[in-house]
Amino acid sequence: MRAIEFENYGGPEVLRVVTAEPPEPGPGQVSIDVAYAGVNFADVKARTEGYRVPALPFRPGLEASGRVRTLGEGVTGLYPGQPVAAFTPGGSYAEVVVADAASVFALPEGYLRVAATLPTVLPTAHALLHEVGRLRPGDTVLVQGAAGGVGTVVSQLAKAAGAGAVHGVVSTEAKAEYARRYGYDEVFTGPSFAGAVRDATGGRGVDLALDPVGGDSFTQCLASLATYGRLVAYGNASASTPWQVSQRDLFPATASVSGFSLFTLARNAPDALRELTRRAFRAVAEGTVKLPVTAEFPLAGAPEAHRLLGSRASTGKLLLRVGG
Repeated sequence: MRAIEFENYGGPEVLRVVTAEPPEPGPGQVSIDVAYAGVNFADVKARTEGYRVPALPFRPGLEASGRVRTLGEGVTGLYPGQPVAAFTPGGSYAEVVVADAASVFALPEGYLRVAATLPTVLPTAHALLHEVGRLRPGDTVLVQGAAGGVGTVVSQLAKAAGAGAVHGVVSTEAKAEYARRYGYDEVFTGPSFAGAVRDATGGRGVDLALDPVGGDSFTQCLASLATYGRLVAYGNASASTPWQVSQRDLFPATASVSGFSLFTLARNAPDALRELTRRAFRAVAEGTVKLPVTAEFPLAGAPEAHRLLGSRASTGKLLLRVGG
């Protein structure tokens, strides 16, 4: 089979096509003939700085859709040829990937392309709003990275759940125009947005802020909170020093700060991940959410996909087209 690997950390050029034997599933695992693989910023961080890379060479890719190839010992409820989506710790940039059965989700026919956008984006968006963010009807929400994969889903889910207003933050006006198509009431550009958020909310601030960037963005989100406001951090795309908060930060607004990691949830509470994903996938099946695929590349085009994602100029979701 063909796969994408890197032996050294560096730019997109370190990604190379290799030929390897298809991996075989162990007990409790499933092998999948990959149709599409999602491209995520975590893949870029893996390539550049070794984020969640246990050893080199490494095969990136956190999500895939395709058809069940073989079942490992003890796996029930799935069958060869069945269309599925999977969340993996790595390896989905390949024609065959192995995933734990607990992270493999059956699909109806005809969903393979869109399903490759689901395993990371949709459960993350759902958890940020509901399981961690405790969204209530009428709440005002602020979303950093509003034009990205998670950002375009969060706005739709929040509005469907009765949010009073959803505001976004992006880096350029072109991204702001894109984000507005997915339900944002106002979209702010630039690194300093807390003042604009206050103005837009009549000085009140927002009830829930979601931040995947860290650093100054985290500080600006914290400054945007209303009384009893909640901030959920779910990444550090800026590679800044990990955030710290003190009583001095939280007491003025009686605010709270939480964190979320899909990787940690998958490792520590796979049953919770499965239930979260089941609820999140229902939003797509019912038509509540549309996940935009804005660019698609062949497997050998992984370097180009990484260049686009790393440029911070991309919007929506990027895919690799792997199989037939």
